[in-house]
Amino acid sequence: MHSTTITIRKATLGDVPVLRSLIAESVRILQASYYTPEQREGALGTVFGVDTQLILDGTYMVTEAGTMIVGCGGWSRRKTAFGSDHAAQRDNALLDPAQEAAKIRAFFVHPEWARRGIGSQILVACEAAAMAEGFTHLELVSTLPGEPMYRARGFAPQEAFEVPLPNGVKLPVLRMTKMIEAK
Repeated sequence: MHSTTITIRKATLGDVPVLRSLIAESVRILQASYYTPEQREGALGTVFGVDTQLILDGTYMVTEAGTMIVGCGGWSRRKTAFGSDHAAQRDNALLDPAQEAAKIRAFFVHPEWARRGIGSQILVACEAAAMAEGFTHLELVSTLPGEPMYRARGFAPQEAFEVPLPNGVKLPVLRMTKMIEAK
């Protein structure tokens, strides 16, 4: 059992190489019982990967155990719903907090640190930051393994769909939403 204190901080561009490695390991191990090897590999680098716009916006976070990055995730005030810098569909236009949902984005946890509340800690920080900017609801595109955590944190499923991948296979995902209110 890990007893190291977990801290959350904003990601920096210097974290990108570590994040790429963490995301690949998380996808290959934690999603193995949900997606085929072709789906996981096809999604890495496009659907699953680092979106540096989130880092530049100051809305992407990492969790650290000591000096080791063990998780990452963020939120966005931009229209892009998911995907890395290399995703096919990107829209960096800003959202209107009064009418549109902030996007919860790119949550990954190191396999050795899974199911220890790291994703939930990042999600709480993201919700508070989005609320502070005037957003009243959140939206995300969840992987199949991520859906139980998001559901437990109050997100409701809205639409199941498949994302076409560069290698010709499709990745089943789920759009989910949540209302947030000032406490």
